[in-house]
Amino acid sequence: MEPTGRSFPQLVALVVGGSLAAMWIVEILDSFAFNDGLQAHGIEPRQIDGLEGVVFAPVLHGGWTHLISNSVPFLVLGALVMSYGLPRWIKATGFITIVAGLATWLLARSGNHIGASILVFGYFGFLLGMAWFERSVKSIAIAVLVAVVYGGLIWGVLPTDSGVSWEGHLFGVIAGVVAAGLLNDRSRRRASAA
Repeated sequence: MEPTGRSFPQLVALVVGGSLAAMWIVEILDSFAFNDGLQAHGIEPRQIDGLEGVVFAPVLHGGWTHLISNSVPFLVLGALVMSYGLPRWIKATGFITIVAGLATWLLARSGNHIGASILVFGYFGFLLGMAWFERSVKSIAIAVLVAVVYGGLIWGVLPTDSGVSWEGHLFGVIAGVVAAGLLNDRSRRRASAA
């Protein structure tokens, strides 16, 4: 039971499922009320007005196919990150969003970078990073599961398709690993002992 008094499945449904539902609501609004105009609020590298995309890009998608392809990995990997507790899910999600988003804004090629894949790849990096930093049975088991089921994600960090923000994927993985380095139990114990 989490400190919130909710069970793990309830938290996953409420927080991760709720986040995914928000993405779907945004896509419904974008498609039917804004004529796909919300998509323009993604990360536009090195453009001051593109900075807003650092926060908004993960909930914006380039259409239904884009959102659908991100939905299951977001839900599964988000639930696995949630297995480390709600506070770490919140911190990891915020860290990945801001750090990967800023890195994309600073270093990516010109264009409009949008999609929850920045978080999907960030969660992937976080879960693999937790195994490396914690070296617990739980974290290693989760990392093995993630590597087996989602190991093919790693190809998404390579510049193979000009229509895909491989930079957002790459910076998502890096931000996820760094978040794991900061949020793992070993680091937290060292910080509290100091």
